[in-house]
Amino acid sequence: MLNQDKIREFEDRFLAPYAQKNYKTKGRVYKEEEHPYRSCYARDRDRIIHSAAFRRLEYKTQVFVIHEGDYYRTRLTHTLEVSQIARTIASALRLNCDLVETISLAHDLGHTPFGHSGEEALAELMRDYGGFNHNLQGLRVVDILEKRYPDFPGLNLTWETREGIIKHTSSFDLPFNHIELDPEKLPNLETQVVDIADEIAYDNHDLDDGITSGLIRENQLEEVKLWEEAKSFVNKKYPQIDSQLRKYQIIRYLINLQVSDLIRETERRLKESDLKSSEDVRNLKEKIVYFSEFMLEKRKPLREFLLKNLYRHYRVIRMSAKAKRFIQELFNVYLLRPEQLPLSAQNRFKKEKEDVRRVICDYIAGMTDRFCLDEYKKLFSPDERV
Repeated sequence: MLNQDKIREFEDRFLAPYAQKNYKTKGRVYKEEEHPYRSCYARDRDRIIHSAAFRRLEYKTQVFVIHEGDYYRTRLTHTLEVSQIARTIASALRLNCDLVETISLAHDLGHTPFGHSGEEALAELMRDYGGFNHNLQGLRVVDILEKRYPDFPGLNLTWETREGIIKHTSSFDLPFNHIELDPEKLPNLETQVVDIADEIAYDNHDLDDGITSGLIRENQLEEVKLWEEAKSFVNKKYPQIDSQLRKYQIIRYLINLQVSDLIRETERRLKESDLKSSEDVRNLKEKIVYFSEFMLEKRKPLREFLLKNLYRHYRVIRMSAKAKRFIQELFNVYLLRPEQLPLSAQNRFKKEKEDVRRVICDYIAGMTDRFCLDEYKKLFSPDERV
């Protein structure tokens, strides 16, 4: 049977020296005996999958609000796609796939309903009261808000998983107050892989959803060389396929092209760096896992196109503005009469003396799109039952 000794033997034999090894974890806040046949990061992964916050991702927005249609990606499907891409990269680079999968599955746990619009609304409402950031909120979820174990609050995840959640960001030097997670140091390579897998997933899958929605027309993409390169390849290989299949194959080509470039470029950088351990990675001045300059230039017009034609499309702006209003009005009506919150939330500010604004913020951040809409109707529609 697989046991901890055999897991260690496998890691020493097959993982790269700069990979994060399970037996080199900095541990958990609350001491626990390790599982007999699961690695510590696999155990973290399983706790995340069984959490309420993970299940709620099914009904949280990626770009399109839930009622826009069943086809579009949600936070959950996006998370699974990030995990798949990240595991592929990690496997090729001989990194710790258990840790990569765990961070991938946890990276959006702190997201609000209605995507980044919800985050912006809560950030504005909490600006003078401790602020709001979805990475910090993700850490609150796994450290405090999940209630599943009698021996400790939260999920009691390993130091490295918690580091991966809070350092999952394209702007690494954002300040945060968890000193024990070494805010001045770079994250390990496994976290860096998840960062880039996230970029690859949302760029290409938002493009897919944008075309499906009709907000983007394929003829608009003729100005984007990377798209035209992919379309030319697919048309030559499959000249008779229909438009739906062609779109799928183009997106598939784009993802594969970027992942392959990322692996090659990262391997080159790793050889130049001569890293001996995961701690060596944290002490570097800049991240190792990234695209080549050539691919960065090729990706730039596609990302600019998405910003201009999808994220700034008037219908997306309308959805965003409406979502902000929902959250702002919900927050303010709860603040005016906190007794409207459920008893579990009331206990936090009445018995546990927590700040009422933070309690409201946590409550709204944990909502799904659908629950938030239903709650809004209950509180503001005169003919809706409360």
